[in-house]
Amino acid sequence: MINAKPRGVKKEHILVIRFSALGDVAMVVPVVYSLARQYPDVRITVVSRVFARSLFTDLAPNISFMEADIKHEYRGIRGLNALYRRLAAKQFTCVADLHGVLRSNYLRLRFNLNHYHTEHIDKHRKGRRRITSKSNKQLTQQPTSFQNYLEVFRKLGYPVTIQFHSVFPEGGGDLSLLSEVLNNKKDGERWIGIAPFAAHKGKTYPPHLMERVIEQLINRVENIRIFFFGRGQQEELYFTKWCDQFPQCTYVAPNVESIQQELILMSHLEVMISMDSSNMHLASLTGTPVVSVWGATHPYAGFMGWGQSEENVVQIPLDCRPCSVFGQKPCMRGDYACLNNILPEAIVEKALKNIAL
Repeated sequence: MINAKPRGVKKEHILVIRFSALGDVAMVVPVVYSLARQYPDVRITVVSRVFARSLFTDLAPNISFMEADIKHEYRGIRGLNALYRRLAAKQFTCVADLHGVLRSNYLRLRFNLNHYHTEHIDKHRKGRRRITSKSNKQLTQQPTSFQNYLEVFRKLGYPVTIQFHSVFPEGGGDLSLLSEVLNNKKDGERWIGIAPFAAHKGKTYPPHLMERVIEQLINRVENIRIFFFGRGQQEELYFTKWCDQFPQCTYVAPNVESIQQELILMSHLEVMISMDSSNMHLASLTGTPVVSVWGATHPYAGFMGWGQSEENVVQIPLDCRPCSVFGQKPCMRGDYACLNNILPEAIVEKALKNIAL
């Protein structure tokens, strides 16, 4: 355990800035939780988008959350100036910019001009470009997001060792808080989560192949129940179809009211099958093992879920991969072989190793 820093006249209060997508914000949780536990006398305020509130509520007594609608209320320079005034009123003693984009850079500039101690994330862009290069590719592990966040706090004077397993106590979240469709886990039942979609085609396993994964799991695991995670048009189309086709399957989104409820359900899964997506990171926050499927992207870019094992990674070696850090680039081959050539059996076998058969 790292001892807390001696307090000065002004109570130490750290502002943590991280907007961005859900998965990126989820990766902040193990670091901020550990910071709060190792410096219990330091106040920590996380400012992020509204969806992130449930990730930090009740995480630790000295952590608070501020939502910022950067798309509307705090849009543009005028909006950011208003957000800065709102933040400055909290009398922070230092600022940790864990995002490093135009909005957070501008806020950091305002704080710097007023003599705050600020530090920002190093995203190691050169290293990430080397591993995604079309020629002279150097496939070496880059610092993880967690390491990058830790470095920011070290520079602020708060060295941290991550000590985190789950947002829930031993045994998982309280299932009684879920609807009747989700809250009854029968003795001997094996619960498996599948989150088969991602934001980009280069990170999404083809649905017709994922359907074979579902079929094989149902055929090989007794008393199985499969939960589909995700929201969107593709999810609605395929999840509805698969639930009609397989009575062992449940579409989660219509039966939950919040991310917190999804986390509760995830904490009771034996394994989650996910792409390189936000659901990989959410399941990781509950201590659930994740079989993660990687196509255009690669774990070496530093975005593996917290506490996840490389043994649960499903990927195939190709000279062209990874071609993208975030998966948004079109396939240079045109056939998405990095995903289409992954056999359903490879995913199933990884999942079975995490199930108590």
